[in-house]
Order: sequence, then structure tokens, then C-alpha cells
Amino acid sequence: MKALQGVDGHVAWVDAPRLACDAGQVRIRVAAAGLNRADLMQRAGLYPPPAGASPYLGLECSGVIEEVGAGCDWRVGDRVCALLAGGGVAEEVVVDARHVLPVPDGLSLHEAAAVPEVYATAWLNIFQLAGLQAGEKVLVHAGASGVGSAAIQLCKAFGNPVWVSVGSQERLAHCQALGASGGVVRNDNLAELEQLGPFDVVLDPVGAGYVELNLSLLARDGRWVIIGLMSGRKAEIDLAQVLSKRLQITGSTLRNRSDEFKAQLLSDLRQHIWPLFGEGRLSAQLVDTYPVAFAEAAYAELASNQVSGKLVLVVDPSLS
Repeated sequence: MKALQGVDGHVAWVDAPRLACDAGQVRIRVAAAGLNRADLMQRAGLYPPPAGASPYLGLECSGVIEEVGAGCDWRVGDRVCALLAGGGVAEEVVVDARHVLPVPDGLSLHEAAAVPEVYATAWLNIFQLAGLQAGEKVLVHAGASGVGSAAIQLCKAFGNPVWVSVGSQERLAHCQALGASGGVVRNDNLAELEQLGPFDVVLDPVGAGYVELNLSLLARDGRWVIIGLMSGRKAEIDLAQVLSKRLQITGSTLRNRSDEFKAQLLSDLRQHIWPLFGEGRLSAQLVDTYPVAFAEAAYAELASNQVSGKLVLVVDPSLS
């Protein structure tokens, strides 16, 4: 089979070994795969996959089950999407059956490829780790990203007001259309967020550059969840503010979590989140699709930081 590999900052569609489908696993014929910033880091050689995971790119995919291992409830022909530790941009994937979800009602396979990673990330970090409570206020940095777009919709669905920081007025409009109460453009005046806070939960993929800002914006007993380091990894922190406000600071990754952890997370998504797609309260926010032959162009668009929502690579155009 073929799979997409990161090579010296670029990508290549290469021959890959076909894996056995063992007990507890399913084989998926891949229709499409969602793009994520982790792919950019792996492509650059900065984010190797966890031990034992596929070395190829892609943390989520959609497709049709073509083989079922012993002990699985899935059937050949089921239309599904999956959360992966790697290998999603390939002609097929073999994955733990517990990390597979049905295509949400009302979504195409292309749209379904754009939802597992971002909705799992938003749900895990805002609702589970930060323990968001009814009526609490949320700030999402990089609010127009895939994770940000999912986070806004989840907050709106559960009745929590949410604000954002973004890179342009167009991206702010995108977030407000999804349900954000407002926000700021980061190159204008981030300090304007002071007038909108304090916030109970901050979801932060930016890292070092926003440390002082986040400390000032968090309410007493606030929770700050760091999921990325776009502005760097090292910063000074005023621990007096952490103490006086009783803040909780959590670092969080999803890719290297255990199979059991991911299985429980996906079970929670299926129970609490997946029905909201059928009700029209959540959407995939699919911006554009690219044939896998144009993967380099797709990753270049993602790297531009101008995408509001999600990009998807189409692997098998006969499946949609």
C-alpha cells in the first residue's frame, strides 16, 4: 500500500508495509484524512510518533471498514472515522477498534475525516481536564484553528460563553459565526482581553509568549491548559499570581496517551458529542479538500496560519 511520509520538511507518497489485522483491531480503507499542526512538526522532524505507532503522517481519518479482527463489534462496510497516533494519510490503516467512531449523522466521509482529533482535543482539555462548569467563561487562543473551531462550538452547545484571540478580523468573524461572544486580533491589542475577562478556563496552544497575559486574565481558581508551544517553550512565570489566584496549570497531549485512555475518551465523545452533529449543533468546519497528490500544497496552506477550520486530504476519491 501507499502512505504519506515526512521527508526533510516535505512529504512523499511512498510504499508502506501492509499490516495484519489482529484481534481487537479493524482495517479501514481510507477515504480521507484530516490535517493537523502535529503533521507539520513531524514533517519537519520535530515530533516523532510514539513508540510502536505508525511512522507515517496523519492523526485522523475516515473510510470504510474492510476487515474486522476477532472480538470487535464493527462490520465490514461500516462508514467510520478514527483517532490515530499516526498513519492516517494512507490507503488503509489498522487501528484499535475502540478508537473508531461511526460517521456522525449528516456528515460526509470527507467531513468526518476532520472531526476526531479536534473534537477529542477540545473535549478532553476543556471539559475533562479543566472541568468546565455551567456558566463558566472560556478563552480560546488561536480560536479559528481546527481545535479552536471545535472548542467554540462545544462551549456554545453546553451553554458556556467563550471568547477568542485570533490573527485577523476575518478569523474573528469566523469565530463569532460559530458562537464566540467576541475576542481580539492578536496583532492589534491583546490587552483588550482584560475588558472581557476574567476567564475561568484558558485553552492555550501558544505557550511562552502568552504566559504573562494568561496569568492576568485568569479568574480565581482558574484553569490554564497548555496544548501547544507555537510561541516557544521557555518563559518566566510569576508564581505569586498562581498562588494568590489558586490557579491550576495543566500541560496536555493526546497523541501519546494510552490505548485505554483514548478508548474511554472516544466512548465519551460517542455518548455526549456525536449526537450533537445530527442535531445540527456541531459541524466539521471543513474549509477545503486536496487530492493526496497535492499534499505538499495542503500542508503549505496549513502552515500559513490563515486557515479557519480544517483541511482534508482525499486519499480515495471513490469514497465520499
